[in-house]
Formats: sequence, structure tokens, C-alpha cells
Amino acid sequence: MKTDVIVIGAGPSGMMAAGTAAENGARVKLLEKNQRVGRKLAITGKGRCNITNFCDNDEFISHVTANPRFLYSSINNFSCYDTVAFFENRGLRTKVERGNRVFPESDKAADVVDTLCDWLSELGVEIIRREAKGLLIENGCIKGVRLNDGEIFADSVIVACGGLSYKATGSTGDGYTFAKAAGHTITPLLPSLVPLNTIDADIPGLQGLSLKNVSLTVIDRKINKEIYSDFGEMLFTHFGISGPMVLSASANMRDMSPNRYTVIIDLKPALDRITLDKRLLRDLSAFSNKDMINSLGSLLPKKLIPVVLDRADIPPHTKCREVTAAQRKSLLDILKAFKAEIRSFRPINEAIVTHGGVDVKDVDPRTMQSKLVKGLYFAGEVLDLDAYTGGFNLQIAYATGRLAGQNAAVK
Repeated sequence: MKTDVIVIGAGPSGMMAAGTAAENGARVKLLEKNQRVGRKLAITGKGRCNITNFCDNDEFISHVTANPRFLYSSINNFSCYDTVAFFENRGLRTKVERGNRVFPESDKAADVVDTLCDWLSELGVEIIRREAKGLLIENGCIKGVRLNDGEIFADSVIVACGGLSYKATGSTGDGYTFAKAAGHTITPLLPSLVPLNTIDADIPGLQGLSLKNVSLTVIDRKINKEIYSDFGEMLFTHFGISGPMVLSASANMRDMSPNRYTVIIDLKPALDRITLDKRLLRDLSAFSNKDMINSLGSLLPKKLIPVVLDRADIPPHTKCREVTAAQRKSLLDILKAFKAEIRSFRPINEAIVTHGGVDVKDVDPRTMQSKLVKGLYFAGEVLDLDAYTGGFNLQIAYATGRLAGQNAAVK
């Protein structure tokens, strides 16, 4: 069996690569080991699919945390605005929400998958629901793909089979195996955009508590430096911390050695220490005869009060009038710097994306073609590329898939 282009993996990068190659005149076969294409795409954004981010190229690059310079060619070739136009022109109405996040107007990720599937069908892309087992390489040139019961020959092969996150969707690291067999280096694989396990014994008791309008800072104690800061939402869990800010913070943590990272949460970022101290004094005066445990309801969520008091070393049934200046200072310290000591990442299968992958040094950023094997291309999460939440990782998939598809077809 012979064709022009084979794409391995029918995720966002693979579907974009396959359709683009077909648009450029190539006969395309898209290999997908799942019965349904776009499985991971269908569950992104809690089933709503944050398609991309409505921002210019400079803003996009500033949100890429791994190898941003590698993406200059692909994002200039297919920008975030191009992605929105691509879907709108194919009948998918979109909307822009907080943080310039782009969603389908229907709030259904399935509509995004259907739009891509309809596009592939119109272009005559053949979807083959079989699993690739290896690459066929001869004298430094790609020849095709080996299946468990045969071979498919092609002039170009695009590896777009994702990373290691969400293994149930088919992201089981096959692309790394194929790349390694072709001579490519795989950089260390770590979870990114992932919840964090904490050491603190009192945090599991806060499970389910969501905080809004708080600020979060990450301190790397190995270099004694702040490496990340943000304002927004987070969540306490039975294992530690999660939520939008925490996921983004995790993208800045790499070598997770013991006791390396401390997360500091400012529970009252809108108030400086002097203003907050005045507020505390007013509340303590107003509730002078009440117990402290019953006096902070206007300042903190009920679930958090006993933990904050314990950390401030204030017995919960201390009367407000009995709180000393030293105890008030301790309470102020906790409110402005509630600490969470990080033990580890959650498992990579719980991560939104994989950090690490095919080393971009051996991939041509202008074409996505391997520098080691002619006719072999890479796109999407299999590459050592990742970014913050907000649609940026999907944009990496579209942009690299688009470029790979264009050049594979020309080949």
C-alpha cells in the first residue's frame, strides 16, 4: 500500500497536519489506534474546549514555557487569529472569554472535533483505525510505517501522537519510541500543567475549598528566588493544591527535588499589611467578647479559619479582646503568606500536557522536518514544547501541525 503522506495520531496536531497536507494536493492516510478521533480534544476545557487564545504572536510566544523561539516560524505561518478564522470559516461560531480564551459558542468540545472531522472528510483524508508499530527508514530516508500486520509506504510521515498525559485517550508515548528509533534525543519527560502534592498536614482538611482573587507566588529555595507569581483562583484537594494558578505554576517547576519549592498564598492581596492590620483591629474590637474561631467570618472562608488560627498559634476559643499584639502580627503574617510546601507533581497521567519530548535541536523549525531522517516530520505534544493554560498548548498543536502538513505535501 503506497500513499504520499502518513500522519500518525488523530489529535489536534495530527488532524491539522493531515487536512493541510491534503489541501496541498497530497494523498493522505491518517492512522489512529482509537476507534474515535480527537479523544483528548473532546475532553479539553472540561468538555468545552479552549480552542486557542485570541492574542498576537508576541503575546503567544510570551506564554510558551519550553523552547518558545522554536515556534517563531510556525506561529507566523498560522497564528492564533488564523486558528479562529479557520474554525469560523468552517461554520463553528466562537466566543472570547476572560483571559482572551476562545471557546466554541456552543460550549461543546465535540463540535470542534466534528468540524475537523468534516474538513478531513471533504478533503478525502483516509482515516485508518490501526496502530502504528514503527517507522520504515532506509538510508536516512523515511519509507513508511509498520503496522502489526503489514506496512504502508509513503514519501512523508508525520509523527503527531501526543505525549504521556491522559493515557486513556491514547497518549501512551508511542511518538517518543518512534523518534528514538530514528536517532532523535528525547528530553526528560515531566508532567506540566498538573496539580501538586503538598507536605503540610493541615491542607488535606481543606479539601474542596476554592479560593478566588488570591495571589500565588512560587519560591525556588534551591536558588532562593521567586520563579512565578499570579493572581486568580486555586483549589485545595485531599492531596494538596490545584486550580488554574497552580497548574500554570507547575509549568515553571522542573527538577522536583525534596523541599525545593514553596507556594506562598496571599489571602488578602487587595490589602497591604498596614490596611489589613487596621481591619483586624476593627474586627477584634467589634467582636471583643466573641471567640476568635467565630470572629473571622467576614475575612476568611469558614473552613480556613481554624487552620489559619492554628498556624498563627492562636487557640480557637481565645476571646478577641485577649489577642496580643504578637498574636495579631502572627495572624497577619499567615493571611499575607499562607505557605504550602510542595512534595511532588501529581502523576503525569493527570497532567494537561507533557513537558519534554523530541529535542527540537534536531527538528527544522521552518518545516518541522527531522534533521536526521528525510521525509520524517513531527507536530504537537510529542515535541519538547509546552505553554501555560489558556489555549496556548492547542495553538502549538495547530501551528506545528499546519507547518508539518504543508511541507510534507510539498516533499
